[in-house]
Amino acid sequence: MTIKILAFDGSGRAGSVNHKVVQQVSEAVKGANVTVTEINLHDFNLPLYDLADEIEHGLPENVLKLKELFRTHHAFLIGTPEHNGTMTAQLKNAIDWASRKATKEEPPLEAFKGKVVGLVAASPGKMGGLRGIYQLNTVLFGLGSIVLPEIVSIGFSNDAFDEAGALKNDPDKKAVANLAARLVKVTTAVNG
Repeated sequence: MTIKILAFDGSGRAGSVNHKVVQQVSEAVKGANVTVTEINLHDFNLPLYDLADEIEHGLPENVLKLKELFRTHHAFLIGTPEHNGTMTAQLKNAIDWASRKATKEEPPLEAFKGKVVGLVAASPGKMGGLRGIYQLNTVLFGLGSIVLPEIVSIGFSNDAFDEAGALKNDPDKKAVANLAARLVKVTTAVNG
């Protein structure tokens, strides 16, 4: 069986440190039995979630495309910038849309239930985005995802990467390798 991992970050900004961390873990998980699909949430141009709009018009086409990616992957690798102590509005909005049912027959929370999730964050501050990770963990747990306790949190991120975009220090590299190994192992066990 080939494990399919969907990788993205809540920034969507080119050159984002959170995107760099997602790329580091993505490279570490790639192998003979693992494929990684990297997406940028900006490419989906999702409107702000509004229940009244959903009731009147249903789910927008780009939401259906995003939900299909969520549904067809076994695991997620998510990078979360920290904005005011929580995840970005763009990331929360994508999660809110993907949690909605496209049809009456669709099982509740199909895009999230039983999905294994690895979380990463990077921040110029010393906490490395931990508050955003904790908030995101709470949301995903509530949606039925299996959130791994192994996280990657990169503090002082402005100096954490070399010119090629690779992490500089060994503890950060070890955290990336640890998360990558656990993401593959748990996802394989859950879907075996």
